[in-house]
Amino acid sequence: MSEKKAVRTIISGRVQGVCFRMETELAALRFGVNGWVRNKRDGTVEAFFEGEAGDVDAMVKWCATGPPMSTVAEVAVSEESYSGEYRDFTIRYTA
Repeated sequence: MSEKKAVRTIISGRVQGVCFRMETELAALRFGVNGWVRNKRDGTVEAFFEGEAGDVDAMVKWCATGPPMSTVAEVAVSEESYSGEYRDFTIRYTA
């Protein structure tokens, strides 16, 4: 049986106004990861990823670079309980 994993990330740096959310959604589709991404009022981007452990890890690694116009300063990751609640990946409104 494969290992499932869920993480919440806060990405800081130049991550708003550079298509970070849209590119995160596309990357999540490539990696087969479910969850969501949204801008936060403090200028960071928050994302929740769940799926196969290796795919989630690859997604977090992708976030450390992000799309070409972004400059990622930090990716803070916190482990969450895997629930399988999400069936797709969506862009949410600003929190």
